[in-house]
Amino acid sequence: MPSKKNILLINPWIYDFTAFDFWLKPLGLLYIAALLKKHTDYQLSFIDCLDRHHPGILQKLRDLPDGRGSFPKEEVTKPEVLKSVPRKFSRYGLPLSLFLQELKSVPSPDVVLLGCTMTYWYPGVQQVVEFIRSQIGQVPVVLGGVYATLMPEHARRFSGVDIVVEGHGEKKIFPLLRDILGDSSTIPDQNETLDDLPPPAFEFLRNKETFPFLTSRGCPFRCSFCAGPILCPDFEQRQPSSIVDEIEKLHAVFGNRHLAFYDDALLLDKQRRIIPVLKGLIEKNLPLSFHTPNGLHIREIDTEMATLLKKANFQSLFLSQESFDERVLAERSPKVSPRDLKRALISLQQAGYSRQEINVYLMVGLPEQDISSIKEDILRVQGLGARPRLAYFSPVPGTEEWRKMIEKGQIDEDADPLLHNKLTFPYLWGDLSPKDYAEIKNLLTKPEA
Repeated sequence: MPSKKNILLINPWIYDFTAFDFWLKPLGLLYIAALLKKHTDYQLSFIDCLDRHHPGILQKLRDLPDGRGSFPKEEVTKPEVLKSVPRKFSRYGLPLSLFLQELKSVPSPDVVLLGCTMTYWYPGVQQVVEFIRSQIGQVPVVLGGVYATLMPEHARRFSGVDIVVEGHGEKKIFPLLRDILGDSSTIPDQNETLDDLPPPAFEFLRNKETFPFLTSRGCPFRCSFCAGPILCPDFEQRQPSSIVDEIEKLHAVFGNRHLAFYDDALLLDKQRRIIPVLKGLIEKNLPLSFHTPNGLHIREIDTEMATLLKKANFQSLFLSQESFDERVLAERSPKVSPRDLKRALISLQQAGYSRQEINVYLMVGLPEQDISSIKEDILRVQGLGARPRLAYFSPVPGTEEWRKMIEKGQIDEDADPLLHNKLTFPYLWGDLSPKDYAEIKNLLTKPEA
């Protein structure tokens, strides 16, 4: 009888000017792990380079009551292409020595699976591959995720991996492993819907107090700066009963205290999905706090929605206003109007929320965005009693803004993805100067987490 195959899944480091655990978990990899557990007898191992709860970490880290917190970090040499940016560059996550210990402790893998989110985080993939080659050898390494989907050719040329998977991994993982391993016992191709997917393999996470969650995938809106339509061409929604049942079962198994919804459009089609979900959660009365880091569509927040959010214990609300400039919204973010926020805040306050605990995302750094309008946006949110949160524009490959920037010569199509970093705009390619950027930051009444 042939021995079981060993599959190693790794969530790489972040290399960046700044990083914070904003309920961040490798959801894609955990879904893949769950599928492999369900349909195969492979032996799975998991290493999370962003595991800030590893007992070997000696740094004192900031840990917030809501499940967020700081990563361990080590300053590294700044890449040449970023030398003119006057900020420190660091590797966020496990110290290299701890990663090596983890790598040596797992069974020798037959395949290594990696994920990577931001295009400009690819140095973390390179570092993982370097260690795999030096410690294990020429084992097949597969990369999926946002970076692999948006920049597959760059990933093939520079990441060091052997195979780059574009798009949703759950639809491709089994035929891929059949090809790599020559394993005819691997199940046939799957056309999994979101409801068909098993719950993510959260058992691989060391700390189980906070989990991410999806009730849908994609967004029907086509904002000019968002890669959502590229990553998820269709708007897929789960059934409310399936959502509530899974949340209840997760809590029963793991005893988690926080759940962060990472939908791009959590409130859309609300009568069919989120309202039944909220009513179900209220009925279950689970001891859970819910959070919405990706931003909520403000237009969908009325008295009923606000009341249900409050009763269901949604504690961290982030609203996607983006701008109050009519022209900017019409051309770039048609999902919201300048008048929606005031109405939403009234409803939320009537439901029992303090306005000061409501976070409102505002875009900063959009091409041709005027500093005076950004300042006005910040002051307007503050005037309404809410908390402005700066959402820095990043030139995401394939988006409308990306194409415009290439046409204007602001960025080269083949530029190093490190230049996509959202904090390079005042120094390298943006219309705002470092002085403008400092003035905007100074308008904020509280430091951002």
